[in-house]
Amino acid sequence: MRTMTATEVARNFASVLDRAEHGETIVITRGGRRLATLSPASAGNGGTIRQFLASHPVDEDCARDIEAAREIATDELSGAWHDD
Repeated sequence: MRTMTATEVARNFASVLDRAEHGETIVITRGGRRLATLSPASAGNGGTIRQFLASHPVDEDCARDIEAAREIATDELSGAWHDD
């Protein structure tokens, strides 16, 4: 793992991306504090996720909870657009 300042990353962005592409993880700092971590992206193409979803049944309780959360969020968001 390599540590670089935000300025170093900005000045050498293409080479930083090359490092990440080749498996290196870079910790980006600003003012001596850890700001972010840049790491290689996973190589998956979604096939593994599709297999997992196909082989595991839907949890009906979870599905109901998600739908309820969507309804609450939709109701709250639709009200936020009105000028009162």
